[in-house]
Amino acid sequence: MTTRTDTATAIPTTGMSTEPRTSRRAALSAGLIGLVLAFPAAAGPDPTRDVLWVALKTCVLAKRVADRTFPCLAVDLGEGARPGTAVMRAPGEPTHIVVMPTETVSGLESSPLRGPRGTAYWRAALAARHFVSDALQDRVPEGEVALAVNSARGRSQDQLHIHLDCLRPRVVEALDRHGRQVRRQWAPFPVPLAGDRFQAMRVRATEADAFNPFAALTALPGRRDLSRTSFAAVATRPDDPEPGYILLAYRAPGASAEDVMDHGCAIAGPRPPRASG
Repeated sequence: MTTRTDTATAIPTTGMSTEPRTSRRAALSAGLIGLVLAFPAAAGPDPTRDVLWVALKTCVLAKRVADRTFPCLAVDLGEGARPGTAVMRAPGEPTHIVVMPTETVSGLESSPLRGPRGTAYWRAALAARHFVSDALQDRVPEGEVALAVNSARGRSQDQLHIHLDCLRPRVVEALDRHGRQVRRQWAPFPVPLAGDRFQAMRVRATEADAFNPFAALTALPGRRDLSRTSFAAVATRPDDPEPGYILLAYRAPGASAEDVMDHGCAIAGPRPPRASG
């Protein structure tokens, strides 16, 4: 299995991308660098992995000083026990949104995520799904917008970011066929998704607000290694008798659950023509 990389980058906007993931990583770094050329990245083994963090700091500073959010779409500085979060659109990809903590959190392997902060970031990501639907003029409802977090080697940036976007059409078809079989405990999903074998579990709608997906990953079957773990989540289908969310996860050296996403959003169909006159 080839090593995957996290993408918040420009890829074709129709169909399913076959672009090499290494080039997608390069495009991510290039796109984000364009946002923050005036700000040096933090020194480290690979400064390009800190570019998102630098862009995030720019958003936070703009919010604090001028009550503006650029280059982010939204910034919540947090209050009391509620941690701060920011929402950013990936360069060149109208439907590809990322949600990030405003404090330093490297990735899903970070231990603080197993506590209340993990639940808060989950809720913030669910609340941000409308940015994807808005970009598509509601041709894809919020309930069909997925979340994904990549593993340490499957991501290109070392600041936690939760991807939001459409699912690949074949993944939607698989969930339509098999989603009702998913139960409340981890179990293998019946078919591969985007070429990978996932474990799946159901989260009831009544429990979703207090749910912590980062903590749930510790119960994933097999050897516990969160640095090699990746997950995605999406709401159950409207006709599901037990509404809520389906959590999908797997382990691999470069695990990238983002691969179930389609940043061209083919399921939305063609954009309707503008009214003449």
